[in-house]
Amino acid sequence: MSWTDERVELLKKLWADGLSASQIAAQLGGVTRNAVIGKVHRLNLSGRAKPASSTPRPRKMRTSSPHRPSSRSSYVSGNTALKVHASPSPRRAPAPVPIEDLVVPISLKIPLLALNDQMCKWPIGDPGSEDFHFCGHRNFNGLPYCEYHSRLAYQPANDRRRDRRDRDT
Repeated sequence: MSWTDERVELLKKLWADGLSASQIAAQLGGVTRNAVIGKVHRLNLSGRAKPASSTPRPRKMRTSSPHRPSSRSSYVSGNTALKVHASPSPRRAPAPVPIEDLVVPISLKIPLLALNDQMCKWPIGDPGSEDFHFCGHRNFNGLPYCEYHSRLAYQPANDRRRDRRDRDT
């Protein structure tokens, strides 16, 4: 199909009227939407009227139904993303206890293979040495460490920043 003068004039008129390239292609017949777009660009037909269908219409307000929480709550933790827990027990940082009131535990010297979920997993010593072991006391509040080591591991961000500033000055 070639672009005759009549077809080019019709293209210009339809483009100025605000028709889309698909609509123009359908009216011209024998051309694709992309052919119309290409010809429009070659003719530098940039300004075009807004189509009648694009005039803003008042939007209907959507009525949303009230949120109803499900009767069974689900809780996702770690690599158990697909497991639904009936009663979630999220891990939380321990409540602030003055460091002076905490008792430093004497390590139970538990080797790696003897650790279980209820034991403190705080490493003690050099991992390359024979004497390397873990604390082994009962863990605290569902965390991997006992109360003392949790206190060391989970410090509020503001306290860490303040301690760092004190050391730098």
